[in-house]
Amino acid sequence: MKQLIMEVKHNYKIAKDVYRMRLEGNVGDNLIPGQFINIRIDGFFLRRPISVCDWDENSVTVIYKTVGKGTQEMSCMREGTRLDVLTGLGNGYSIADSGESPLLIGGGVGVPPLFGLCKVLLSAGKTVSVILGFNTACEVFLEKEFESLGASVYVTTADGSYGTKGFATDLMKNIDYTYFYTCGPEPMLRAVEDNAKGSGEFSFEGRMGCGFGACMGCSCKTKYGNKRICKDGPVLKREEIIW
Repeated sequence: MKQLIMEVKHNYKIAKDVYRMRLEGNVGDNLIPGQFINIRIDGFFLRRPISVCDWDENSVTVIYKTVGKGTQEMSCMREGTRLDVLTGLGNGYSIADSGESPLLIGGGVGVPPLFGLCKVLLSAGKTVSVILGFNTACEVFLEKEFESLGASVYVTTADGSYGTKGFATDLMKNIDYTYFYTCGPEPMLRAVEDNAKGSGEFSFEGRMGCGFGACMGCSCKTKYGNKRICKDGPVLKREEIIW
């Protein structure tokens, strides 16, 4: 974990209620796919945990949805705004067991952390398939960016207004894969569990206090004892999860 003062480089809307923010600062090489940052916002007691979408040694890019007063305040931040940020938080994805053709399944704002993971997997020579699930066409984002990386990309919308009508998990049975990685709302994660073949990793959302394991506010039971979503997660392996 690192505490940094980072500066907003850009912050703009990319889909319905969804924003992309790039923060610049001396990040270094301490981030891995699936980790998150925790942003302090003036006037709010708790920091806002946001999954990392992309990064380099001098910047972090996050994509977030305005769902409350904190993220609404974030959406109004202008270039040059300086923020107190904790980086390198959480247990991220591992590519050790991915095999040659991993599958990534993302739903809504669970999509962003899979982007950095996709880059890492492709750089390791893997053949990557990505399923992106949204409710409607105006909520779709990152499709072109995944395609530009070289992944095979499939988009679903619940109302059929874009891509394939249905849910992200509806397409899983049509794709051959060696391992899966997923992030999204819990109903989608449960559907992935019901439809998945073989092993994989789930990234869970959870209400967090400190963000680094001290307050125990986001503990959950696993087959191997209690774990903290912020520190031992948000990524957990399929074999340890109790649904």
